[in-house]
Amino acid sequence: MLLTRLKKLSFLCLLLTFCTQAHAVPFRGPNIVLIFIDDMGYGDIGPFGNKVNKTPHLDRMAKEGLKLTDFYVSNTACTPSRAALMTGTYANRIGMDGRVVFPGENRGLHPDEITIAELLKKEGYTTGCFGKWHLGDQKEFLPLSQGFDEYFGIPYSNDMWPGNKRGNPVTNRSPYTPLPVIRQDQAVAYVSDGQDQALLCEVITKEAVSFIRKNKKNPFFCYIPHAYVHSPRYARPDILERAQGNVNRANVEEIDDSVGQILDTLRLLKLQDHTLVIFTSDNGGAGGMSMGPLRGGKGGPKYEGHMRVPTLTWWPGTIPAGKVGNEIATTIDLLPSLAKLTGATIPIDRTIDGQDVLGVLLGEPGVKSPHEALYYEVEGIRKDNWKLVMGKRKKPELYNLLKDIGEKNDIASKHPDIVNKLKSMLNAHAEQIIEDTRPSAFVEQAAPIISQPEKLPRLRDYMDPSRKQK
Repeated sequence: MLLTRLKKLSFLCLLLTFCTQAHAVPFRGPNIVLIFIDDMGYGDIGPFGNKVNKTPHLDRMAKEGLKLTDFYVSNTACTPSRAALMTGTYANRIGMDGRVVFPGENRGLHPDEITIAELLKKEGYTTGCFGKWHLGDQKEFLPLSQGFDEYFGIPYSNDMWPGNKRGNPVTNRSPYTPLPVIRQDQAVAYVSDGQDQALLCEVITKEAVSFIRKNKKNPFFCYIPHAYVHSPRYARPDILERAQGNVNRANVEEIDDSVGQILDTLRLLKLQDHTLVIFTSDNGGAGGMSMGPLRGGKGGPKYEGHMRVPTLTWWPGTIPAGKVGNEIATTIDLLPSLAKLTGATIPIDRTIDGQDVLGVLLGEPGVKSPHEALYYEVEGIRKDNWKLVMGKRKKPELYNLLKDIGEKNDIASKHPDIVNKLKSMLNAHAEQIIEDTRPSAFVEQAAPIISQPEKLPRLRDYMDPSRKQK
């Protein structure tokens, strides 16, 4: 008996020594690359059925990784969608719902909100954002104030420039000021015309690749919210020719090129087995984009084409190759899921709406979504395969998504009990949001980042300083 106890004690001491030594080794979580496309539709890329747009790199990403057929955004416009993604919280809970933020506006994402970047930064990650920010263009709201070490991109949508004749609603529709290109929190160039617009995907990709190369020995979070394929759409002549003159196709195909460059860089640096890559879109497709079998798109009632987005995850050796997942997940789930993956701590002093769907993102066998219901802002709800949406004149419509993914046959009149149950859940959700909200932030004196180009170079001149401005 004593010998047995001594053996057990020796084993426990050995185990304790091992655990202590293991704990002394700093934990390095995987690198994370999050690619967030602007206005891409569910049916715009090959893995989701497109036969026109050539997307070989995304096709390969799907073959080597996971295609998520039922992945949603939690809001349907640029600013609120990004706010929800970054904070894991419904945009209307944090004062970022409604209209998007315009140039020179005094509103932005509250600096007290905790973003994915801030969580990961505490875990030793280097954080970089490359692309369209759109959570406020005042210095207090820009990426460096929201947990990012590096930023390069445009502070809002590419249509908020002098070429947009509607003008800026913040200044009573006076002409937009020039569209700045920002490095860190200072303007370094401006987008002068269509030729510059056609360089936005290229320059953002180059900056992201440079960041990955520079941080190959450290854990990093690389957030790439592309300005493409938001209108106005322009393309470089070689890409437009390849797309047979179709600028919509050209933009999608250049996004595919960008993904290829990023994945090739990870392979070249031998980081592919230690990097999770997520590809998705900020809302349903805008004009000229394809929603595939889904009804609707950007704008209007919350049909599937409005909020279900094409999503792929890639992590060779961890995510099973060529798998398709149909469990429900959404962008607000990324914050808690990435926190679990990296050992980060989710804040407990505020409501975080997202749930841990890490198993869904990684394609674990038999995993189920934790969502009892999916809310389409406060205008729709999905429970299992039943979908209630407030249609025209706020009339409730009911669809069975398993049998009718295109939402063509409203069967509300045949299932009043289901309508009442889902409507009651939706109303309770909306009331809970109202009872537990946090404000966006405002500055007293807001002004555009630049009023005139002055001595700033055009984007093409910034990219190639040897070029003489004409």
